[in-house]
Amino acid sequence: MTRIIAGAAGSTTLRVPKSGTRPTSDRVREALFSSLEARGLVDDAAVADLYAGTGALGLEAASRGAVEVVLVDRASGAAEACRANARAVQQRVPGVRVDVHPQPALGFLRATVRTFDLVFIDPPYDVTEHEIAEVLEALVPRLTPGAVVVVERSKRSPEPTWPTGLEPFSKRSYGETVAWEAVASSV
Repeated sequence: MTRIIAGAAGSTTLRVPKSGTRPTSDRVREALFSSLEARGLVDDAAVADLYAGTGALGLEAASRGAVEVVLVDRASGAAEACRANARAVQQRVPGVRVDVHPQPALGFLRATVRTFDLVFIDPPYDVTEHEIAEVLEALVPRLTPGAVVVVERSKRSPEPTWPTGLEPFSKRSYGETVAWEAVASSV
């Protein structure tokens, strides 16, 4: 069972598509958000959850104080789950803005003019390193100064290729999962 761990929508059960998603485990989300919250990166943040799946990462941020969340996933089942989960969280967190975009992450980034303070990139493990590099490159102009980007992958995956404008600063392993963090630098 996937659920929101903490905050105003804590314990809300999230709908999971029948196939094609790999929700971030509660343990990994709790560790990740403890670190992000300790650095003041969630409160009042504009958040993007690319390859959202269930939307668990973005909606966890909404539950913990983010004011705006964008969930992006090209799979129709995932987008449908994100919409249902967003409605459930918004019932418990009035005023938070959650938008769901059923499209590829790269297409969304190339079309949007929005900017973000915190971005989660948790693609399916079969997404290529080249695609992740393209997404990171397209993301840089959409980041506020000092924004943090979290890339979650299998521990067998190589470190992402960081474009100019993103400086990696952390790598944490959680069993089979590794999370890299980078900060938006001034270019």
